[in-house]
Amino acid sequence: MSSESESPTDQLSDVRERHQQAAQELLPEHTDLYIGGEFVAADSGETFDTVDPTTGDVLASVARGDAADVDAAVDAAWTAFDETWSNYSAGRRQRVLTDIADTIEDHVDELARLESLDNGKPVSEAKIDVRGAAEQFRYFAGLVRENPGETMNAGSRYGQVIKEPYGVVGQVIPWNFPLLMASWKLAPALAGGNCSVLKPAEETPLSALRFAELVDDIVPDGVVNIVPGYGEEAGTAVTGHPDVRKVAFTGSTAVGKQVMKSAADTVTDVTLELGGKSPIVVFPDVSVGKAVALVKSAIFYNTGECCEAGSRLFVHEDVADDVLDGLVAAIDDMTIGDPLREETDLGPKVSAEQVDRTLDYLEKARDDGGQFLAGGDRPDDEALSAGCYVEPTLIEGLDHDSDAVQEEIFGPVLSVFRWDDYDEMIRLANDVEYGLAGGVITDDITQANTTARDIEAGYIWINSYHDLVPGLPFGGYKQSGIGRELGSETLDHYQQTKTINLSLR
Repeated sequence: MSSESESPTDQLSDVRERHQQAAQELLPEHTDLYIGGEFVAADSGETFDTVDPTTGDVLASVARGDAADVDAAVDAAWTAFDETWSNYSAGRRQRVLTDIADTIEDHVDELARLESLDNGKPVSEAKIDVRGAAEQFRYFAGLVRENPGETMNAGSRYGQVIKEPYGVVGQVIPWNFPLLMASWKLAPALAGGNCSVLKPAEETPLSALRFAELVDDIVPDGVVNIVPGYGEEAGTAVTGHPDVRKVAFTGSTAVGKQVMKSAADTVTDVTLELGGKSPIVVFPDVSVGKAVALVKSAIFYNTGECCEAGSRLFVHEDVADDVLDGLVAAIDDMTIGDPLREETDLGPKVSAEQVDRTLDYLEKARDDGGQFLAGGDRPDDEALSAGCYVEPTLIEGLDHDSDAVQEEIFGPVLSVFRWDDYDEMIRLANDVEYGLAGGVITDDITQANTTARDIEAGYIWINSYHDLVPGLPFGGYKQSGIGRELGSETLDHYQQTKTINLSLR
């Protein structure tokens, strides 16, 4: 926050003034729908407000898309596909994706500050996200030409196996990584030769709209269409549209199940990146400092609003006291405050609704006998009272079947379990409905690989966490999703296989 000599009222005033100034500098010129290369009002004329979670102030009124607007966007996307995009060579598509990557990199600071305003994430983390978005477009630009297909000669038969785009894909993204998630969807879709109708989260539409402004001169009209709105209006219209040939969704498992049901009516192909309740396992051979730093990052990065967050800590009994003492000290040293300031470690959650949801889980944990080693409530700081803040929280003593352990809280809350029996620890680590990610902290490489294989999850970090590298597929087991993102196989999710069987007689 501001100087310690300032009163809480003065600090609040400083934050609000800083955010108002940033909003004047950063808000996109257009907050309408982006359809067919133009910014247009919603067919209904309705708008909705997007709110700064740090101050509670309205940032902008955004066009509220619904089914009629999705129809228009799908029509524009098919027109672009039929008349323009399907005629682009692989090399020409590659240049478009590379130009998009360059443009994002040229606007890292701007886009990061805009995301901090709209989402609440610390600007230092937002810069990492924006650079990651550029890397997605650059990575998939490199894959565009890597699609030679196959040929085979079988006696009197000559066969070709080729990959073709779906045409128009529908994509729905969450609020926790707005621009990064847009890149995870748009980059492979465009690389695969498709046009897109993208629905950003209603909580965080601004960076997607600014992205549209930035790439308007790069991407042919109608190739990318962005329809902000509410999930039950615009999102459902996208995922259930009869002319959308492929649906990609990132969000909660509950909504992902609804997306599958909606897509089933038209037998539309679906990829889903859903929730997680990821374990992070600490062995006794590592230094306490290393374990504390990695666990802290695993759960508190992005205020815990990460689907892969390491939210269940299994720490060996021999080092448990020291690691937990270190975590309590690390939490005490964290700077909770204005996300626009570089020194901030933990910003607000995205909305008051998400604060209430997290606090409900903390109350359940208390009722279940949880011992709060740190946090457990809103910060006791008047200077933060206008924002959607929750303290970084450390809980021990819960049964593993507690709701706070089994369900995705999506906040800065870590449940702790001590272990000395490896088999029992692995049983508990896998005793959730999710299987998105996990972490292993040990200096024994043999043990690390054994544990990585024993954890039922799609992405395992060893002695690191959250660093997602283009080229390494990301996705979950069990109820954490279907399909993979970030890797070369992602391109397969955006293309159809065609076999041509030619008789030579």
